[in-house]
Amino acid sequence: MPRRKLSLIPTIIDMVTLTRLDCAVSSAGLMRLALARAIHHARHRSVFQRRLIDQPLMAQVLADMALDVEAATALAFRLARAFDCEDASEVAYRRLMTPVTKYWVCKTAPSLAYEAMECLGGNGYVEDGGFPRLYREVPVNAIWEGSGNVMCLDVLRVVEREPDSFDKVLAEIEMAGVAEPRLKEALTRIKALARDVGRDQTTARTLVELLALAGAASLLASNAPHAMSDAFLATRLQGSWRNTYGAGIAHADTRAIVARAAPQHQ
Repeated sequence: MPRRKLSLIPTIIDMVTLTRLDCAVSSAGLMRLALARAIHHARHRSVFQRRLIDQPLMAQVLADMALDVEAATALAFRLARAFDCEDASEVAYRRLMTPVTKYWVCKTAPSLAYEAMECLGGNGYVEDGGFPRLYREVPVNAIWEGSGNVMCLDVLRVVEREPDSFDKVLAEIEMAGVAEPRLKEALTRIKALARDVGRDQTTARTLVELLALAGAASLLASNAPHAMSDAFLATRLQGSWRNTYGAGIAHADTRAIVARAAPQHQ
């Protein structure tokens, strides 16, 4: 009697989904480590009789990085919560936001780690300081268990085949940002992109990044101090295109943002 062949595909898919969560959590942790080292250095390094952390340009860079660390942490923790529940809304969140969160957090981490390393100057570059090892480690999470384009295609499958899941997640984001016009505008753009993305995959990365930013913004609006959430909304969902950390954040309360992000030990 021939043996019945068992499909391993469902098991593999479940495993990959869990390890994508691992990638996002790991990258968020590495981002936090990089920022903590940069802030610690800036607190203790003096240049021209002033500590680095008290110099406006450095404060802006640190605060700008802190916004991404806060957002990455919020997204990773929210996604982890979705893995602990089996009700319909959490399953929908897990299905859509696993690739979205992995995409954005893991792609943001390398540039943040580089900027944090630069905050230490030459000491950050030399091998003895530990930053080179961290910098080499960070990119891998964006590559394995599905690269950026794979994550985008996974999101497109949800949009096209599981529209109810997509709608449930958007409803959660909308509820958190009911009084926030910048978030409402982002949701309008997301819905427009979702309508067109089936015909034109060239906008897939724009859609996924905007979903991540809107999701993070809604979480920060509900859970973070105003200085943090307002600056994130103003620079990530509004404002002009930014190529480097520290650009476009001049009007934020950088002191409050850095204080929240700073390590608790001196």
